[in-house]
Order: sequence, then C-alpha cells, then structure tokens
Amino acid sequence: MITIRLGQRARQRIAAEGVRADDIAIVPAAAGGPKGLILHGLDCWLFGDFLRAAPRRRRLVGASIGAWRMAASAFDDPVAAHKRLARLYAGQRYPNKVTASYVSQTCRALLDELLDGRAAEALNHPHHHVNVLTVRGIGALGRANGARWRETAGFLMAAANNAVSRQRLAASMERVIFHDARDDAAWLRDGFDAFAGQFVGLSTDNLRDALLASGSIPLVLEAVTGIAGAPDGAYWDGGLIDYHLHLPYQRDPGLVLYPHFNDYIVPGWLDKSMPWRRAKDAALDNMILVSPSPDFVATLPNRKLPDRKDFTVYGQDHAGRNRDWTRAIAESERMAEAFARWCEKPDLHQAQSF
Repeated sequence: MITIRLGQRARQRIAAEGVRADDIAIVPAAAGGPKGLILHGLDCWLFGDFLRAAPRRRRLVGASIGAWRMAASAFDDPVAAHKRLARLYAGQRYPNKVTASYVSQTCRALLDELLDGRAAEALNHPHHHVNVLTVRGIGALGRANGARWRETAGFLMAAANNAVSRQRLAASMERVIFHDARDDAAWLRDGFDAFAGQFVGLSTDNLRDALLASGSIPLVLEAVTGIAGAPDGAYWDGGLIDYHLHLPYQRDPGLVLYPHFNDYIVPGWLDKSMPWRRAKDAALDNMILVSPSPDFVATLPNRKLPDRKDFTVYGQDHAGRNRDWTRAIAESERMAEAFARWCEKPDLHQAQSF
C-alpha cells in the first residue's frame, strides 16, 4: 500500500520515541501536477487529524501543485480546502487547441475559487507557515519579455546547460521564495546550492499570483509578472529548480514528514531522466518519506498515477478523465489509513533507508 523511507536521524528518533506529531517541523510538497492528487487522503489525515492534535510552528513548503496543497493545508478547515482543491483540479477542462493564455486564465480562476476570498485565513494560521517556491528568469530568460520564441530559446538553452551540470542551470533562473511574513525563512537563506535566492513576504496581495507562478509550466502557461512586493521579472514553475524539493532540511532539529508520489527525490524537473542526480545526502537525515507502493499504483485506473499526459490521452473525454482521477483520489484514503496505522505502531523493519 505504502512505501516508507527514513533518514538516519529520523530512524533513531522514531526508535526511541515513536512517531510524534510534536516532532514534525517541516512538511514539503513536490511539484508534479496531477500526480499530487494521489496524496489527497494523506493531506486530509495529516492536517485534519494528526498534526492538528499537536500545535507547534511548522513550515509548509511547496512548489507547483505542492504549493497549492500547502496553501489548502493552512485554512481553518483544511479537509474542506483539500476536497475543494481535488474537485477543482480534477474538473479542469480544455479545448483541443488551447493557448497558454487560456490555461493561465483557467488556473487563475481555479486558485480564486480555492482561496475563496479568504487568503488572509491561509496566511494567518496560528501554527502553519506557508512557503511558495517559484523561479524567476534571468539571463536570456530574463530578457524574453513575453516573446514566445525568446522563451523557447531561453528554456532550450537552460535545458542544455542543465544536461551538463545542475549548477549551470543557475545562469538561467533563480529561486524566489514567497514565505510567511512571520517567518524570515532563515533556514533557506544561507546558500545550499548554486542558485541565487530572493525572499518575498507573502500577503493577501500576492498569494494568488505566487501560487499561480509556482505552477506556471513554461510554454504551457504564461509567465506571471507584476507580483506585488516581488522583484520585476517573469516568474515560472518552482519545480524547474525544486521539483521534489531537495532543501537543507537537516538544518532544523525537528523531523520532516514528506508525503510524496515517488520514493526518491529528484532535485529539478530537468533532472527527471537522470537517476544519478537523485538525492542521497545529509539533507534527508531527518526525513520520513511516505509514498504509494508499486502494488497500490497497480490498482489505480490505467495502473498508474494521474499525470499531465492524461489531458492528451483522454482528449475531449473530460468525463472519463474526471472519473478516473476521482477514483484515484478516493483510493488515496487507503494510503492514509495504512500510514496512520504505521505511525501508531511503527515497524522500522518495514521502513527502507535512503
């Protein structure tokens, strides 16, 4: 049903004390589009039950759909917000020939309905601090100025540089972290990789645009510009740099609880086809990662997780795609039940190491 991986420090803490909600300091949420729907059950249990019983400051950090999930988690009623997000995301409909402008308008409307005019509620949760990861174009991408051919050329150059080394991708983009205004995101400010970082406080004026930028896939959606309080420029999907959020988690003395759709961590979206770049370092020492097992995935429609290719595969059969995604969302509750049982009585022999 589920796969559990533990870092060494997390394993030692659990062996001594069990799995305690009080110990969870950070909850990451990966980019990955529709794949994130399979975490719906875990999200509802985690924020509606497990963590709610142990109030403490927690950093919720996400990119793309992960950022949308973390924003939903910070509402007063996180279960209702997650159900709203799942319904809205699965219900997306696009014509055969769709423009980036149309997709951006659709996602903007989705986020407006998700936030429901209550952005302040998500930003003022007494314990949960939301952090939204985005990418700002620099170099050739910074000079694209909305010209599609310039953007295409800039991203092709970025991909070529990344194929040589992840460090060279930093010539094309920088990480911009929209963080809870009550938290200066100090754990991310000291350099930990090649990417320059900008830090912008979240507010009711920029939350929607930051979330939209974090999910704006290049050439599929338009770049987001004019974000309140942020440096000028074009903002894109945070997953370009932080696909699975390989961040310096070891800097926090608490534990990291990471519901994820994979049982490994890929640093950037462009690294997906490079298994040698999967993270295996000290950043994972305090992590508990829970993901769907291969056997569970085989029970889902089409024997796979929902993914962005489904928009093409199903085409104009919106009802069929919605049906199958909704079934996967419902099946995700079994993952939550399995993980809840493990947390009550953790069997470390069932947990793999990174």
